[in-house]
Amino acid sequence: MAVTPAYREFVLEQLGRVAPVTARPMFGGVGIYSGGFFFALIGGDALYFKVDDTNRPDFEAAGMGPFRPFDGEGAMQYYEVPADLLEDPDRLRPWMDKAVDVARRKRTRKKK
Repeated sequence: MAVTPAYREFVLEQLGRVAPVTARPMFGGVGIYSGGFFFALIGGDALYFKVDDTNRPDFEAAGMGPFRPFDGEGAMQYYEVPADLLEDPDRLRPWMDKAVDVARRKRTRKKK
């Protein structure tokens, strides 16, 4: 799940063109936050956004799959972001907004 420094910098720069983000190291990868919500992660030089039933179909329609940190076992609720979206902030924005909304809803449910 190692992340190269160049890829980390590239992703944070591209996401930062859409909204302010912060990053924290986590288990060899990188956790990404916007507005205090953990909405994305970088693992193995791939970017993944948080999903639920509201945005998962977008990823599946683009042929993207879930993050599987343990050799194909136990998919997490993060799906790989199509690489071409990172080059276009206008196309990236709705995907990122939806992922942040998912993270916001998850955190709100946990607090109740």
